[in-house]
Amino acid sequence: MAKITLPVLEMSCVVCAGNVERTVNELDGVATATVNFAANTITIDYNPKKIALSDIKKAVQNAGYDLIIEQSDTARQEAEKKSYTALRRKLIVAWVLAIPVMIIPMTGGNEKWTAWSTAILATAMLAYSGGEFYGKAWKMAKAKSANMDTLVAMSTSVAWLFSMFITMFPDFSETHGMGHYAYFDSATMIVAFVLTGRLLEERAKNSTTSAIRSLMSLQPPVAHKIDTDGNEIEIPIEQIQPGDTVIIRPGGRIPVDGTVASGNTFVDESMLTGESMQAEKNPGDNIFAGTINGNGTITAKATKNSGNTLLSQIIDTVREAQGSKAPVQRIADVISKYFTFAVIAIALITLSAWLMAGGSGYLSHAIVCAVSVLVIACPCALGLATPTALTVGIGKAAENHILIKDAAALEKACKVSAVVLDKTGTVTEGKPSVTSLRYDPAAKNLLSVLLAAEKQSEHPLANEIASRLESDGITPAEITGFNAIPGKGMTMDSSGKHFWAGSAGYAKENGVTTDTNNGSTTVYFGTGNKLIAEIELTDRIKRTTPAAVAEMRKAGIKVIMLTGDNDTAAKFAAKEAGIAEYKAGMLPDDKDKAVKKLQAEGHTVAMAGDGINDSQALARADLSIAMGSGTDIAMETAMMTFTTSDLLLLPKALYLSKRTMRVVRQNLFWAFVYNVIGIPVAAGALYPAFGITLDPMWASAAMALSSITVVTNSLRLKFIKLK
Repeated sequence: MAKITLPVLEMSCVVCAGNVERTVNELDGVATATVNFAANTITIDYNPKKIALSDIKKAVQNAGYDLIIEQSDTARQEAEKKSYTALRRKLIVAWVLAIPVMIIPMTGGNEKWTAWSTAILATAMLAYSGGEFYGKAWKMAKAKSANMDTLVAMSTSVAWLFSMFITMFPDFSETHGMGHYAYFDSATMIVAFVLTGRLLEERAKNSTTSAIRSLMSLQPPVAHKIDTDGNEIEIPIEQIQPGDTVIIRPGGRIPVDGTVASGNTFVDESMLTGESMQAEKNPGDNIFAGTINGNGTITAKATKNSGNTLLSQIIDTVREAQGSKAPVQRIADVISKYFTFAVIAIALITLSAWLMAGGSGYLSHAIVCAVSVLVIACPCALGLATPTALTVGIGKAAENHILIKDAAALEKACKVSAVVLDKTGTVTEGKPSVTSLRYDPAAKNLLSVLLAAEKQSEHPLANEIASRLESDGITPAEITGFNAIPGKGMTMDSSGKHFWAGSAGYAKENGVTTDTNNGSTTVYFGTGNKLIAEIELTDRIKRTTPAAVAEMRKAGIKVIMLTGDNDTAAKFAAKEAGIAEYKAGMLPDDKDKAVKKLQAEGHTVAMAGDGINDSQALARADLSIAMGSGTDIAMETAMMTFTTSDLLLLPKALYLSKRTMRVVRQNLFWAFVYNVIGIPVAAGALYPAFGITLDPMWASAAMALSSITVVTNSLRLKFIKLK
């Protein structure tokens, strides 16, 4: 199976999105297909051996839409630009012709000339600018379906036919009480306003996906490859293959993931890690696409192609998440599916009711009300309510190093009431570092013996101790007889003396009494029964952990730390982090049971861990979060992934989810209210009491405004400051 997200063109409303989704889902070889109307994309799980993308595109085109299957981002952008340009051209023509159609009847003069000139201009405008409405409506009718184009096509056709009849047979119309006023202006203004709304909607929807474009812009379009003859050639990054050698000069963006082959430099990796400090890169070190080379020219050996880099994985993750649907969207989808048919039925009832109430003398009034109902009803606002907010929210998260796997995760995050944290690598740095070095000043020269021994040792703590000693200006001595004792420590000889180093237990064996520590690991160094130095190492609390815990507790969220470490270390880490509740000595199964117990108590549980030894608990949690380092991201195991190890991202993610879902609820509320109020007013509900009717022209303007309002409300999420 393969998974891909592709742009869809020519969709005008959420019903269109449903039609595309249904069309693709019915194809043999397609497992699932989900359309995001806000992003104009479709995410497809399919079997390439059973069906080709070209076959899927053909099916979508037969349904009245279009699909961009080219993998090149440039090709996609060109196709989208072409579609947008065509829409803008039709809009310009629409207004150029609609304004005279509206003004000419006001000038008076020869009534016959006035009527026919407006009829000709209106017909030309509807044919060119409104042609796509009629074409799509016809395709929908053949497929026994209906959408927003159907409503526009029906309303403008009725207005145009009625007006043409009055223009062609003015005497008959006057005699039979049909009036003499033509509605060419309403028909043309409906098309002009609807196209205006769509253009503004497209521009606003483009803003919702700005996060994706920002990420895509990080990848340079070309790379400078060193060919087999040693020549430098410029080629598109799509042509770079693993094993190719590329040259990156100071200030240039790294084109693909790889390893440094030659040269030394510093690289700005903040877009991946969030760290402002540039990372030093030497031969053999990993580099990543999209990061910025600093002060040195380097050559690098590509380890991945452009479609497989860490940056491209992040882009794909965000794109797929934006294309997914949250459970809250299902209600809107069900309503939208039957919305158009319901509106057509209401329009027919409106027409019949006014004719029954007033007879043929009310024909003109009945048609105006029915047309207004067709125009003002807007499934677009309803369909855009959820996906626009989710698209912006997921994009905002990506800009802040939070990768959300799907929209359901964002919805779940806003309900979290308990957070379970793993200790090592989540609450703490994940590796011990020297926090204290105590020694007899008179014996400082003997530390050179310890340094020489640590340099020979293969113990995981040896490098940390050696680095600390070297930073204090210690140089290694000549030693002999080095011997590592598993589980205890090591011995060595220097200048005719015997030395030892190791754990508290090993120090005791050598006649040295030690104090209990506060959760740290201590290495003791001595000779005979004389202690020379104590080196204390601690897996330190991350700098931002206390602030992150405080933020969550302030928000009323229960924070618990679960660790397989001993109780002393766990107690110390919990105290330093400000975590009131912790459990030590927890096996993977114990963590799973702890999460299950919290859920039984009624909590919605988020679990943050490394995605490996915490896999059971992560799978059990309502929201699973993988802590990343920018180089090893557990995208497949968690609903959310933090590309940096900063725990402050957790309260930020929970806060963003709450704000996003609040905007979703606001959008749904106003979309429902708009239609509940707008349709009765358009049908003439206020006419008997107040003599108020809604002209179809203004009904179309209100319809366009409703969609723009929903999208604009969603765009507010782009400007919130994550706490």
